[in-house]
Amino acid sequence: MKVKIKKILNKKNKRKIVCLTSYSKSISKILDKYCDLILVGDSLANVLYGNKTTHELKLQTMINHAKSVTLGAKKPLVVVDMPKGSYTRPKQAVQNAKKILKETKCDAIKIENNPHNLNIVKAFTKSKINVMGHIGFTPQFKKKFKVEGKNKIEQKNLLKNAKKIEEAGAFSIVLECIEKKTAQKITKCLKIPTIGIGSSNMCDGQILVTDDMLGLSGFYPKFVKKYANLQKTIDNAIKQFDKEVKLNKFPQGKNSF
Repeated sequence: MKVKIKKILNKKNKRKIVCLTSYSKSISKILDKYCDLILVGDSLANVLYGNKTTHELKLQTMINHAKSVTLGAKKPLVVVDMPKGSYTRPKQAVQNAKKILKETKCDAIKIENNPHNLNIVKAFTKSKINVMGHIGFTPQFKKKFKVEGKNKIEQKNLLKNAKKIEEAGAFSIVLECIEKKTAQKITKCLKIPTIGIGSSNMCDGQILVTDDMLGLSGFYPKFVKKYANLQKTIDNAIKQFDKEVKLNKFPQGKNSF
């Protein structure tokens, strides 16, 4: 576990860190070949369960998916998002994080940061729990989306917060939808790696929701590049299946016992 964390830390200023999300063994087995870090993101609330926000996601749901992910991911660092409400107090946060680590065999946990939960990062560090921070647009705490760090006051606050998270013991920080120059300043000022999503190529690494970049989710904001259109591929396959079943062309002899 410590070796994987060290590998991520050592990549800063050497090469970009490749990260994607996963919620299952089958996807993780593919990502295992390429990713440095796999995030079991709370985005599964939107992607898999069709929820408008991540706010109703339960801790056990995250654990169930993370258990599946770790079965398929052997080489990358596996990080699990802590859902909203599972880390409101230090004692509760540590207890829930230990439950995640024990039941899933993951390597680290991630929380979204606000000005009031730095003590949670410190509590994790004290308990020797590897923790990743998250600043900028934080869906668990902010209802309305906006790009962060566009003015000097926001830039100063984000930089200050990032430094405090690093000092509290986080091994990395996700920068979500942060203006390019601000993301660059934060990345340069920190010793730990920054992982960007919608925060330009100035970060130490990049992460996207896998279903978004594969063209499966139907969610394509500006910062998402579609590397495939699997929605169309799946549609065509099911259309062909539908046709063959109705015409009694499937199953054939080779598909029967």
